[in-house]
Amino acid sequence: MPRLILFLIAPLVFLCTFSVSAQEPIEIGNRRELLVDDFLIQSLDGDAKQAVQEPTPQEVVLVTDKPWEGNTCAYYSIFQDGDLYRMYYRGSHYDTEKKRATHPEVVCYAESTDGITWKKPELGLFEFEGSKANNIVWDGIGNHCFTPFLDTNPDSPPEAKYKAISRGRPIGKKGLYVFQSADAIHWSLMHDEPVITQGAFDSQNLAFWDPELKKYRCYYRDFRKIRDIKWCVSDDFLSWSAPAFLEYPEQKLEHLYTNAIRNDPRAPHMLIGFPTRYLPDQGQRVEPIFMSSRDGHTFHRWLEPVVPESAPEDRTGNRSNYMTWGLLELPDKPNEWSVYATEAYYTGPDSRVRRFTYRKDGYVAISGQQKGSLTTKPLTYEGTKLTLNAEVAKGGRVLVEMLTESGPVWVSDPITGDNIDHPVTWPAKSPLSKYAGEPVTLRFHLKDAKLYSFQFQSDE
Repeated sequence: MPRLILFLIAPLVFLCTFSVSAQEPIEIGNRRELLVDDFLIQSLDGDAKQAVQEPTPQEVVLVTDKPWEGNTCAYYSIFQDGDLYRMYYRGSHYDTEKKRATHPEVVCYAESTDGITWKKPELGLFEFEGSKANNIVWDGIGNHCFTPFLDTNPDSPPEAKYKAISRGRPIGKKGLYVFQSADAIHWSLMHDEPVITQGAFDSQNLAFWDPELKKYRCYYRDFRKIRDIKWCVSDDFLSWSAPAFLEYPEQKLEHLYTNAIRNDPRAPHMLIGFPTRYLPDQGQRVEPIFMSSRDGHTFHRWLEPVVPESAPEDRTGNRSNYMTWGLLELPDKPNEWSVYATEAYYTGPDSRVRRFTYRKDGYVAISGQQKGSLTTKPLTYEGTKLTLNAEVAKGGRVLVEMLTESGPVWVSDPITGDNIDHPVTWPAKSPLSKYAGEPVTLRFHLKDAKLYSFQFQSDE
């Protein structure tokens, strides 16, 4: 029989039942748990709601105004490399009157020390219209959607510290070729033939080292009646597993273009993505959405766009609203992520990249106004303290209950303010060290508050 516990938290009275025997507890250890899906959620009660969040628009950081760039620059990859931020993108331009491209596609490079002001260095590597005074970093196989990354595999050799993947056509064979670089500027093929051949590849295809799986992951474009995403894995970046389409249980398939999938930096067991939903029956509109996964194969997609067309500016029309592949912490901004999205595609002589900001963990929120509560499924944890990423309005609060099978109900002190790692305190001695490893349920009571994540930690 469930244990029945009655307790009073002024000015509210809660009647609670709890049984850990009804279902097997979920082992979370000391992972940070993002509340982006229903994996840990038993119930949302009262006025509690779970909703995807929109990032806040900031400044334009890049304008593609060079002769070798143009209004169809696309497929941006952005990552941090020590004190430097690196950006790669396709340089291309389309003459809307003559209905043709004005020059062959090239791969361009920009860099920044703050993620806001970007410089286009004259690399002197490839000639464009008789001059090498440009920021073209690659011109050859893969120039359509060249997608580099910093390889964090500890066994990666120095000459392959940076890797990239890109489709062959229109140069080379159909499939994905792989590249390496020691300095992120000078690139060479790792293999003369494409290493992945089952797919369509006419989009931004990407790969990266997954520190949790300890393998390389690749996510790329293919069709199953509509545009969709396949994935595969590799130990060495050359030999890849049989690919499979992503799955979205109980969700209708939608056209998905780019995918922007990666490990979340604060919760690396989670994979997050900002795929581009393509709407061919609406003037070929595109809009970024958010999705997440715990295994890299099964994803939950949120249907609302995270960068709507109403975000500034020039995001309507043909393919003019893509998220880039990049999630950056900028100097002096420790509580937020900077993400980037494109605008003004096809519409002018140039196109643009705009910065947007999320609070860390802030992709999806559980909010409550008056009597909202979130109850977790039974779980086990490791650690001696609990921290929350919570945003509490003036006059609001978050309370945390911990319900155990054999012990008392513990209720935290009220949590107020805005903190991405708010320590939870308790009126009596903390119960966390006592019940570590035992099944418990957490219940979060929210009043004028948003909850984004929680994590058990050790005091050390």
